[in-house]
Amino acid sequence: MSQGEAWVDAFLEMMAVERAAARNTLTAYGKDLEDARGFLGRSGHDLHDADAETIEAYFQDLGARGLSPATAARRRSAVRQFYRFVLGEGWRADDPSRRVAAPKAGRPLPKVLEREEIERLLVAASGKDSAQGLRLACMIELIYASGLRISELLALPLAALARDPAYLIVKGKGDKERLAPLNDAARAAVKTYLDARPAFLPKGAKDSPWLFPSRGATGRLTPRRVGQLLEDAAIAAGIDRQKVSPHVLRHAFATHLLEGGADLRVIQTLLGHADIATTQIYTHVAGEHLAHIVQTKHPLGRKKG
Repeated sequence: MSQGEAWVDAFLEMMAVERAAARNTLTAYGKDLEDARGFLGRSGHDLHDADAETIEAYFQDLGARGLSPATAARRRSAVRQFYRFVLGEGWRADDPSRRVAAPKAGRPLPKVLEREEIERLLVAASGKDSAQGLRLACMIELIYASGLRISELLALPLAALARDPAYLIVKGKGDKERLAPLNDAARAAVKTYLDARPAFLPKGAKDSPWLFPSRGATGRLTPRRVGQLLEDAAIAAGIDRQKVSPHVLRHAFATHLLEGGADLRVIQTLLGHADIATTQIYTHVAGEHLAHIVQTKHPLGRKKG
C-alpha cells in the first residue's frame, strides 16, 4: 500500500469513527480522493507529496472536464478536508490546497414539483391496476408526507409500519434518529400496499424484514429502481421526467410546508438537517414561487403581464 493510499484510509476511518459519516458519504469521499490521486499520478505525484501548484492544476482540471459545479465543488472539498486532517496529524507541515481559492458560484436551487403535479403523479402511479402501482403510490405518499431521503425510505423495516403508526422513527445521516410524522393519506396508502406486498417477496421466502422487499440480490428495492418507476409515472402524468426524482419529492415536502407557513426550524428538524443553513435554501424557492403567484394571480400583476 502506498503512502498516499494509507493516508486516505486513515482519513476515511477518522470520518467514520469521529464524525459518524454515513456509508454513502464515505464512499463519495473515497471516490473523490481516488479521482485526485489518478490525476496526480500522471505527473508522478500522490496526495502525500503533491505541492500547491499540482493541487491547483487538479482543481482547474475539474472545471475543464465539464463536471457539474456541485460535483467539482464536492471534490475540491474532499481534498481540502483531507489535507486539513493530514496537517492536524502532523504528517505534512503545509496544506497545498489552502492557497487555491474556490470559485464563487451561486448555489443551485432545488427542483420543486407543484402541488397539482404531485397529485397527477399519484394518480398516474395508483392508476396502474397492479401491486406495482400500489407500491409506487405508497412510496410517493411516504416521501411527500415525511420528507424522507430515498435511503431512509428503503431502509424502513416492515415492523415500523405494521401497526399503523402516526409517525416513524427514522435513522438518518450519521445514524441520527428523528421523528417523521405520517398524514392520513400516507397511512391509507401503506395499508393498501401491505395487502399487495407479498407479490414482491423473494422466491421461496415467507416474508422479509423490509417494508419494500425485492427479488433482487439485495433483498429490498434499490434507489435506482425507484427512480425508474418515478420516471415512468412522470411520463404517464405528462410531467417532464427530468423534474421527478425521490429527492425532488423531498424538496416538494419542505417547500410546500414553508409556503404553508411552517417555521424553518421545524422544517430543519423534519428533514434531519444538522445545519439551518442547509434548510434556508427553501426560503429562496418559496419566495420565487410566491412572487410568481402574485405576478400571475393578482389583478394588477396580470394587467402588467
